[in-house]
Amino acid sequence: MLRMHRRQFLLSTLAAAAQPPRPANIVLLFADDLGYGELGMQGNREIPTPHIDSIAANGVRFTNAYVTAPFCCPSRAGLMTGRYQTRFGHEMNAVGKTNLLPHVGLPHAEKTMGDHLQAAGYRTGIAGKWHLGAHAPFHPLKRGFHEFYGFLHEGHFFYPPPYRGAVTRLRVNEPPYDDANPVMRGTEPLVEPEYLTHAIAREAEAFIDRNAAGPFFLYVPFNAIHSPMQAPVDEVRKQQHIHDEQRRLFAAMLTAMDQAVGRILARLKKHGLADNTLVLFLSDNGGPTAELSSSNEPLRGGKGQLFEGGIRIPFAAQWPGRLPAGKVENNPVSSLDILPTALRAAGRTVPSDLDGIDLGSSRADRTLFWRYGPNLALRKGKWKIVKQRTDSFALFDLDADPGETRDLAAALPARLADLRNELDRLNNQMRAPLW
Repeated sequence: MLRMHRRQFLLSTLAAAAQPPRPANIVLLFADDLGYGELGMQGNREIPTPHIDSIAANGVRFTNAYVTAPFCCPSRAGLMTGRYQTRFGHEMNAVGKTNLLPHVGLPHAEKTMGDHLQAAGYRTGIAGKWHLGAHAPFHPLKRGFHEFYGFLHEGHFFYPPPYRGAVTRLRVNEPPYDDANPVMRGTEPLVEPEYLTHAIAREAEAFIDRNAAGPFFLYVPFNAIHSPMQAPVDEVRKQQHIHDEQRRLFAAMLTAMDQAVGRILARLKKHGLADNTLVLFLSDNGGPTAELSSSNEPLRGGKGQLFEGGIRIPFAAQWPGRLPAGKVENNPVSSLDILPTALRAAGRTVPSDLDGIDLGSSRADRTLFWRYGPNLALRKGKWKIVKQRTDSFALFDLDADPGETRDLAAALPARLADLRNELDRLNNQMRAPLW
C-alpha cells in the first residue's frame, strides 16, 4: 500500500507538470562513458559530485534507467528522437573515418528533440558533443537547433596541442580525435584554449543569459569522461588522496564535469529560472572500466555490452515544485522517455510513433528492447534475456540478481521462450543498419 501511495504521488506530480503556467525551460545534461557507480548519488564516496547529486536530492533518482545502446552514437540517436534507433538504421557506432562517410548521420526522416521544441516556440541550443553526423546535412543547425558550440565526431582532446597545463594519459594508438573535427561555434571552426569541459559550461551559461526570457531547450552533451584522459594540472593535484595515477586523472575529469553542472545550475538560479526548468542528468552508456577506470558496480559488464553495466546508467531529474524532492523511482525507465516528458513539460501533445513514454507513466512490467549488431537483449518487468554475439540467450531475474550472476535459462525454459518470442516480435519491426 505504501508503494502504491508513493507511486500515485509521483504520477500526480508529473501529471501536474504536464500543465505548467507557462512552458518550462528544459536543460538536458548528458555525460559520456560515465559508469553506473561513479556518482555520490549512486553510492560512490571516493569522488565527491555534489552538484550532480543535488539534482537527485532536489528531484527524482531513477535506479533502473537505461539507454538504447551501449555506444555513444546510437545511444544519442535514441535519446534525440524518442524512438529505437534500430527502427531507422542508426544502429552501429560511428568512429574514426566512419564519421567522414557522407551517408553517416541521423536520417532526415527522423525529428529530433530540437525539431519538436522549436515547433513549440523554444530557443534551442547545444554545447558539447554531437556525434549524429559530421557532414553539412546532419549539422545540428539543420537538425532543430538554433545555436551550436562543440564538435561533431565521437571524441576530442580537452586542450589544443601541445596540451599545456594538462595532465594527459594516452593509450597506445590513441584515436586521432581532432582530425577533421574542430571545435566550432555554429559552422565556424575555432581554437578553444580553455579546458573543454570548462568551455562547455561557459557556453551553456552564455546561452542561458541570452535566452533567459525563455522558453529554451539547452542540450549539454559533455565529452567527459570519454577518452582521451586529460585534465588540468591543478585539478589533478587536488586528487592526491587517490594513489592510482589513472584513477586520479579520472577523478579530476569527473570533478571538472561536476563543477560544470554546478555552474549551469547556478546560472539558472541567478536568472530566477530554477523553479520553471526541468533539469535532467544521465550518461550515454556504461563506463569502459579498463580504459578509464570508470566503475559500473554492482552491475556486470560495461560499454559495448548489453549486460546491465553497458546500458543501465545513472539518471536524475529535478523540477522544484513539480517533481517530488529526494524521491527514488525503481521502475524501469529509458532515455527514450525524455522527449515525451519534455513535450509534456512544454504543454505539447506527444506523437504516437514514439517508443518512449512520459517518465511519470513508468510501470514495473515495462518492456524494453536492445539490438546492437549480433547482440540482443530484452527486459520485461524484472526478467531480462541477453545474447552477446554467438553465445546462447541467458535469463536473469534483475530484482534478485542485478549483477546478472545467475543464468536461469536452463531452469526456466518456458519463461525464456516467452521472452524470446517478445524479442523476436520487436526485432522484426526494426530495419537493417545503414552502415
